[in-house]
Amino acid sequence: MDTLVRLGYVAMSVHLQNSSPSQTMTFAQFSKLKNREAAIRKLERISISNLENCLRLLKHNVWSEVEFFRFSSRLIPLVNHEELEDWDYMKPIRPILNEVKEFLHKHPMRVDFHPDHFVLLNSKNKDVLKRSIKTLKMHALLLKGMGVDLNHRCVLHVGGAYEDKEQALEQFIHNWGFVPEGIQKMIILENDDTTFHVEHALYLCEKLNIPLVFDLHHHLANHEDKQWEHYWERIVQTWKHSPLPIKMHISSPRDEKDFRAHANYIDVEMFKGFLSKIKGSVPQIDCMIEAKQKDDALFQLIKDLKDTSHIELVSKSTFYIK
Repeated sequence: MDTLVRLGYVAMSVHLQNSSPSQTMTFAQFSKLKNREAAIRKLERISISNLENCLRLLKHNVWSEVEFFRFSSRLIPLVNHEELEDWDYMKPIRPILNEVKEFLHKHPMRVDFHPDHFVLLNSKNKDVLKRSIKTLKMHALLLKGMGVDLNHRCVLHVGGAYEDKEQALEQFIHNWGFVPEGIQKMIILENDDTTFHVEHALYLCEKLNIPLVFDLHHHLANHEDKQWEHYWERIVQTWKHSPLPIKMHISSPRDEKDFRAHANYIDVEMFKGFLSKIKGSVPQIDCMIEAKQKDDALFQLIKDLKDTSHIELVSKSTFYIK
């Protein structure tokens, strides 16, 4: 069996000028504006601008034949700040969300989010858990507004170790019961580079029926058994109930000294070594590139792969491993 590999990139383009979807406003800046209504209008203008840039990025993706993309989780500044709980942030952005929805209907592509590190579903602190669920609800509202099915669209790390990893894993299971079912179905978990390795993440994914996003770079930095192939079949099985193809993250170490940091581009030999081992094990795999050069890293990786035997290009971002 041939395996279809689809490449994606994260949030921003180095080819599209002035297209940041993460323009922001700090609470200090917000507070300096004496008129609160005017300050909220400014927040709304920034949010609309971020979403307009998202739409520009989606158009760039269609032109570039990229069918896999991660949205920025910083589209709406100060969205969960306790001083802004009365702000109906969805109302002003609905028109632009509708434009995104229409565009994605005409040009289907896989889109998702990776909420920030302060979303901690295994926290013992009830306020932290509450705020984390609130943040995930905001992601759900954005996805619904874009007409995107919620299933398996938000990648999370397991969370904090809190000085006892085993207890922290059990706390995740305990807290899972407080997560609304609609939010639960959005979640996919990732092995991280410092605390919870593949074995830990698989424990939760298999117990709670959550797909696992395998991060190869994180695994090389943090593992119990370095041979990731020993886990591959179990990783694949966590996706068996998902409507989406298996997803992984690819990045390369900046250098040996700074191994955990992401390089500008992808080490093609490392990636080819991975591909040779998973060939035929799944019909399709979507690989999210986490590299400093964003979409340029994707285009460069395709250039580096195009003359490789056993690889047949389908588009500017997709290929078969034969």
